[in-house]
Amino acid sequence: MNIGNLCSISIRKSRMSENKTKETDLSVKDFLNSLKDEKQKADAQKLVNLIEEISGFPPKMWGSSIIGFGSYHYKYESGRTGDSPLIGFSPRASAISLYLSANFEDRESLHQQLGNHKSGKGCLYIKSLADINLSILEKMILNHIKHIKELYHD
Repeated sequence: MNIGNLCSISIRKSRMSENKTKETDLSVKDFLNSLKDEKQKADAQKLVNLIEEISGFPPKMWGSSIIGFGSYHYKYESGRTGDSPLIGFSPRASAISLYLSANFEDRESLHQQLGNHKSGKGCLYIKSLADINLSILEKMILNHIKHIKELYHD
């Protein structure tokens, strides 16, 4: 399953099941500068730096509010295909949403060690980076990327 499908509040589909959220030429810097909450802006910038270092990919805007790193092409048994960021996040009003696979290695154990957060099937919701263990988050990101690359290798 692609990370674009994992968190229904952030990725919307058209009637033809085509992803509306695609990589754009919008500026990540401008998007971050548009964030009104200074703490969230600082956390988002720290996440950009962290994920870029871990993934090796520069940040790109996907749609108007998702910062993605790298990309992969998926194809389901149904024949549906598309592209999705290898990993991404979005600073939302209530929390930063990180889009992680629901099935990466040691997921449950790492969630238990992460600190104060909420999670859904494929989303991790963090109010503040100060509330979590960043080294555990790094492991989660690495395991997610490894899982997606294994699932959707080119």
